[in-house]
Amino acid sequence: MTVELVKSSASDSDVIWAARVSTAGEQSLDAVGSDASRAEGLINYLARERHGSPFEHTSMTFFVSAPIFVFREFMRHRIASYNEESGRYRELRPVFYVPGADRKLVQIGKPGSYSFVEGSKEQHQLAVDAIKDSCTQAYAAYTKMLDAGVAREVARAVLPVTLYSSMYVTMNARALMNFLSLRTAREGSHFPSYPQREIEMVAEKMEEHFAKLMPITYGAFQKSGRVAP
Repeated sequence: MTVELVKSSASDSDVIWAARVSTAGEQSLDAVGSDASRAEGLINYLARERHGSPFEHTSMTFFVSAPIFVFREFMRHRIASYNEESGRYRELRPVFYVPGADRKLVQIGKPGSYSFVEGSKEQHQLAVDAIKDSCTQAYAAYTKMLDAGVAREVARAVLPVTLYSSMYVTMNARALMNFLSLRTAREGSHFPSYPQREIEMVAEKMEEHFAKLMPITYGAFQKSGRVAP
């Protein structure tokens, strides 16, 4: 999985002036670009009491490369802006996701109350071989149609969701905390989450960038049990 921070307008000080306008009005302009460490208590308070709107005055844009099935889970979150690579306008490359040896393969329990455990070497090899075989056949059918003059938007119908795609995703800090609370499994989370491992791998990389950009806000997120304000 690839995650790159393309651009950002996001800092802890952004939260401060956005919050203080409610009591200081135009005097809150004095807080723009201020030292956020002097207002750490305010940020902790906002996160703890779930006063979320001050965290929305930020923006982070990521470039993400991941399998299509990861993007479909991403787009369950209608709190971001997306622009994805299009199979209508370009010939798609034969890059497919195959689970690594550390991918837990066996599901135990029922939806809503289940866990994953290690599979056997035989199960892993079966999964890898089956995915490789189906992707190879699908891409051969795709190129055969393209060579015959079939439109890209029609030919792509045979391609599986394990195909890699790329997109830009832009969200504010509040939206990102909501995303992280649902797409990562962490001890100490107030609300346990059970994300699919592949989208969690992307979320972990996004979280690293967030922690560097807004360390005080990130710390408040952790202290509040990873509940989005």
